[in-house]
Amino acid sequence: MLMRLFVWYHPSLSVLPVLMLICLFAASVTPPGQEKPAAFSKETERELKRIQQAGLESRYGYRLLAQLTDNIGPRLSGSPQAERAVDFIAAEMRRLGLEVQLEKLLVPHWVRGEEVAELIQYPGQPANATHKLVLTTLGGSVATSSEGIKADLIVVSGLQHLQELGEEKVKGKVVLFNTPFDKQMASQGSGLEAYGQAAIYRRTGPSAAACLGAVAVLIRSVGGADYRLPHTGTTFYAANSPKIPAAAIAAEDADLINRLSSQGSLRLHLKLTPRTLPDAVSYNVIGDLKGSEHPEQIVIVSGHLDSWDLGTGALDDGAGVVMAMETVHLLRELKLKPKRTIRVIAWMNEENGQVGSKTYFSNHSQDLQNHFGAIESDHGAGHPLGFDVTAEPAVLPLLSPVASILQGSGAGLMRLTECRVTDIVPLANAGVPSFGLWQDSRFYFNYHHTAADTFDKVDPHELAENATAMAVLAYALANMQGELPRKTATIPK
Repeated sequence: MLMRLFVWYHPSLSVLPVLMLICLFAASVTPPGQEKPAAFSKETERELKRIQQAGLESRYGYRLLAQLTDNIGPRLSGSPQAERAVDFIAAEMRRLGLEVQLEKLLVPHWVRGEEVAELIQYPGQPANATHKLVLTTLGGSVATSSEGIKADLIVVSGLQHLQELGEEKVKGKVVLFNTPFDKQMASQGSGLEAYGQAAIYRRTGPSAAACLGAVAVLIRSVGGADYRLPHTGTTFYAANSPKIPAAAIAAEDADLINRLSSQGSLRLHLKLTPRTLPDAVSYNVIGDLKGSEHPEQIVIVSGHLDSWDLGTGALDDGAGVVMAMETVHLLRELKLKPKRTIRVIAWMNEENGQVGSKTYFSNHSQDLQNHFGAIESDHGAGHPLGFDVTAEPAVLPLLSPVASILQGSGAGLMRLTECRVTDIVPLANAGVPSFGLWQDSRFYFNYHHTAADTFDKVDPHELAENATAMAVLAYALANMQGELPRKTATIPK
């Protein structure tokens, strides 16, 4: 088989070159007169280059993001800001001439409340002194009593260490999972992998500790910035365990506790007052730019509209929403008409329930064959390297002309992966070819789920690069000649 290999070296991401296979070609030369038709016409390729040029110069998405974050603010599902964001994006879609649908949802409505933690007993403690700790409640956590909890505090390095201590040493105590985020791994371009390794304690730690009798759990923050910035995120309670309060503590304070615990016993006062209110009505915001030849066939471009409440959700995931909006904005500005329908979706409730993506999948389960492809961005707004592709390997050579065009802005890499962008996972599992923007993730987890996820962290040029990559791929899929091979539907593990 003839293969084209590209050696990609990004000096800021790794000291080693990364060998990427981005195109696979036909096993043999097609006999004369029997050539297969090209996936893209020359006219489409010219239009893709026009989209690329215009996209790199556009600041529409950046201006839209400023309004979404600065003027509306954080958008946790069920909040007044989330409701306002739905209206704002729907109105902008209508202004762009899209056919707009609000897909009704019932979403979780969790409110953070008060967050207080202090060491009230520790080695070398001055008289009448306490050590204030910086933390934030994990999404979905239950509350302490109104007076809070006063209990001994112990440190574990991970789930195995917890099990080794056993119920005798854990019961009645607050447990700190002190497992560092691998900053070296992130600095080499594998931020998502580093996040996955550390986030397991946020998701499963509280229930594991509760099963051994712990009264509360602290998780070392899952992120790379050491500026006493606690990282929130959802925790999940196992059905067979008690629900206990859970919070993420700043990395510096986790280290402090670890050092003090080596000197003697510690006692903690912890007060968390979150509330889980009745589910709230909200919406996925869906806007269609109808196809001129195959309007029933759909290419999705998307990002999630909700965000955590500490910052203003600029990187996670206001950026993804405005990239999708930029796609249709560019086509309108250039007066280009896609042959298939391009559907913009601003998903609701990705952060703490995924009700939006689950509802969309349920509502469209009988129409999945008409979903030609799905694109999402949910990993920030760092420089795009290309796309993670969840599809049959035969898709890559078909998209070789697209990769070649995007390589002009450094975004031409494509790699086969499992789908890693939450909202389109159900579609990917059903066999819909799915594409997640593959971005420079070295710094993303410095801000992710923190109070520092704000508009100023977004570079306008890099945001435009991402939006351009999404727009070029979306238009290419919408105007592609022929079909994309589809994977067999799979049941997720």
